[in-house]
Amino acid sequence: MRKKVLISKILTTIVLGVFLSIYSFSMEAVQPDKQKHHKDPGQPVVAIPGNTGMLIDAKKEAIVGNTKGALEMFSRYIDRFPQDPVGYFEAGKLEAQQKNFQEAIGFTKQACTLDPENIWYSLFLAEIYQIIGNIPDAISIYETIVNKNPTNLDYFYQLAALYLQVEKFTDAVRIYDQIQQKVGISEDISLQKEKIYLHQNDLNNAENELQQLILAFPGEPRYLSILAEFYMANNMPEKALEIYKQVAVLDPENAYIHMSLADYYRKTGNKEKAYEELKLGFANPNLDVDTKVNILLSFYTVNQIFNDLKEQAFTLSKILIDTHPNDPKVYSIYGDLLTQDKKYSEARDAFLKTAALDSSKYAIFEQILRLDLQLGLYNELLSHSQRTTELFPDQPLPFMFSGIAALQLKQYTSALKSLHSGEQLVVSNDELLSQFYMYDGDVCHALKDELKAFEAYEKSLQLKYDNAYVLNNYAYYLSLQGKNLDKAEKMSKKAVDLDPENTSFQDTYGWVLFKQGKYNEAREWILKALQKKEEVSAEVLEHYGDVLYKLGDTEQAVEYWKEAKKKDPDTEGLDKKIATKKIEP
Repeated sequence: MRKKVLISKILTTIVLGVFLSIYSFSMEAVQPDKQKHHKDPGQPVVAIPGNTGMLIDAKKEAIVGNTKGALEMFSRYIDRFPQDPVGYFEAGKLEAQQKNFQEAIGFTKQACTLDPENIWYSLFLAEIYQIIGNIPDAISIYETIVNKNPTNLDYFYQLAALYLQVEKFTDAVRIYDQIQQKVGISEDISLQKEKIYLHQNDLNNAENELQQLILAFPGEPRYLSILAEFYMANNMPEKALEIYKQVAVLDPENAYIHMSLADYYRKTGNKEKAYEELKLGFANPNLDVDTKVNILLSFYTVNQIFNDLKEQAFTLSKILIDTHPNDPKVYSIYGDLLTQDKKYSEARDAFLKTAALDSSKYAIFEQILRLDLQLGLYNELLSHSQRTTELFPDQPLPFMFSGIAALQLKQYTSALKSLHSGEQLVVSNDELLSQFYMYDGDVCHALKDELKAFEAYEKSLQLKYDNAYVLNNYAYYLSLQGKNLDKAEKMSKKAVDLDPENTSFQDTYGWVLFKQGKYNEAREWILKALQKKEEVSAEVLEHYGDVLYKLGDTEQAVEYWKEAKKKDPDTEGLDKKIATKKIEP
């Protein structure tokens, strides 16, 4: 299509020149009302000039956008000067502009008949045929044009492209051969011919075409690499290896050769050699990071990287960092690998380095915030979230992280302010908005404003009825007040059903049952929460002691209260329980 655009530009530029050159005679020589035009039927048709003034007037109408008026004027001109091709040509152009292509073809064909030597008329007609999809007629015109203009290669290229459109591959190759005879072997033609031969499954000619290209440019290793890739793609690995070795000798600094050899060894099952070549390629500073990353992802699936080939992936990532120490992408890749490997602190450092090199990527900052939260670094989370809201003020999530950090740091007023700011930015995302309302409820509970806390939880559940964390917290805070225990029990049970392995949810459900006086059932559920000893909180231990007390096992109850005291010495009321060996009403 490149040639078609070129021709269109030429047409636009040249037509005016044709128009001026045809009418560069004296006005005195044209007296249509006095002059008669007689055509000798035994002579070829010859274009006869008409009235310049009429054409200029018609063109003026066309220029100001009065297409209908211009067409009427050209029609009158054609009636008056039927042997002048210019009138037909101009009318054809206007009809084509209006997408009246059949009318345009009729006018332009007449112009070509009256002046068959005018190439611009023929080119315009061929262009109309291409627009309407009549490629065979366009080909016919270009075949004539090529024969008459053997030195203009643009016409040859266009004819070859037209042959390809109708899958006349042999004819297209014939035209490309003619071009090569005129200008010699060239990359674009040789590779185009190779593609045609491959499409026809003619591997011999495809290979020969690449060999001819290499012979024409013996000092260009890239063509050898293309031939090697051809061999690899067509199940000839031995030939590919031979060519790759030639490239390595001819161009030892070639940025791609080690990657190509790695691909060869991978496809032939030699994983160790493939890995060694990859390391050499990754250490080459002349190969850009994006290419290396794409190759890494093409070599290894995500599961391979994070399972049996994890160490290789880490090694390659470290090589990337050593080779491209100022490229933020390499630290981002390394951070992703560390995150998948649950090395959260190291991953956070990698993403912080990424952000220091490039602060324009929101996703990197969000990853930092998630890792701050994962690691419980609330001061850092607050600082980083505030920085993120400054850089990306339209993103709601950093405001949520800011609210969470402030909540954990007991900065409740600041937490509500951040959460409310973020809520205003949420668009068409009920799940995210539900999360905001959940944290609103948690903050309001911390402020001992239970009415607003419960209102926030209700709003959250209206948006996402199966938000397990809201169900759990709402149920627990209701149980603490001893209110709506039936509702609390249903919500807590639903939370457990949604996440049956969550020990906090198990404890909440057991505690709600305890508040309902269902002590045996409460013991069963809180005992489940105690199974993961390393995760047991002081609160769960205290709850279990309370249940045992209600079941009459005071001595065991005191032991659990003491364990809770060890976990959290500041737990309110524990000292009194231990001292009195009972729960105050």
